[in-house]
Amino acid sequence: MEFTKSLIKGKLIKRYKRFFADVKINKEIVTAHCPNTGSMKGLLDKDNDVYLLKNDDPKRKLKYGLEIIKARKNLVGVNTHMANKIVNHGLKNNLIHELKDNEKIKAEVFFNKETRFDFLLEKKRQKSFVEVKNVTLFRDKKTAEFPDAITSRGSKHLLTLIDAIKKGYRTYLIFLVQIQNMKYFKIAKDIDNEYYENYLKAKKAGVNFLAYRCKISSKEIFIDKKIKIINE
Repeated sequence: MEFTKSLIKGKLIKRYKRFFADVKINKEIVTAHCPNTGSMKGLLDKDNDVYLLKNDDPKRKLKYGLEIIKARKNLVGVNTHMANKIVNHGLKNNLIHELKDNEKIKAEVFFNKETRFDFLLEKKRQKSFVEVKNVTLFRDKKTAEFPDAITSRGSKHLLTLIDAIKKGYRTYLIFLVQIQNMKYFKIAKDIDNEYYENYLKAKKAGVNFLAYRCKISSKEIFIDKKIKIINE
């Protein structure tokens, strides 16, 4: 996924009210839209390098959007809206080894009245639901983690993926690691133990869990390689 324009580099001052981030660009301070409502744990230190996408839409009040933060020497893609676009690009270009050569790829498909999954794939009459989780948390140099805060919605998705298996679907959950240099992935059970327990339940029921790391630059973000999931 290429950015539509070159990103503009700045220094983070602060993020606040979930949707706003003040950034210093040269000597000017601008307020950027923060397209990530999560905790962004470990990413928000003052003076971190950040990369903004400028938009020219006159209807939008904020002229910049926060796309990347550099934290502890690693670039991290923080735009959660990009995650499905990155995975869609990966599916269409066969970058996800376990999900190659699909005959149909549909986005945002309802499974029931309450839940829709990010993708429905069809291949040789087999239908598969795919859910994507954007990963931005890392607390050591090599291991990415999810979630970065308690996620009841995430637990609900795990249980619904189990229901989909009972109805004949294959199910996958992709942890999309938008962090450079990660070699491993694990569930942050100290942050949300209920999610961890539901993860174990879903794995036992047959949900397929994958972790893929992205290659990140100020020009593009795309799926790079599979990384190992550590079960603890």
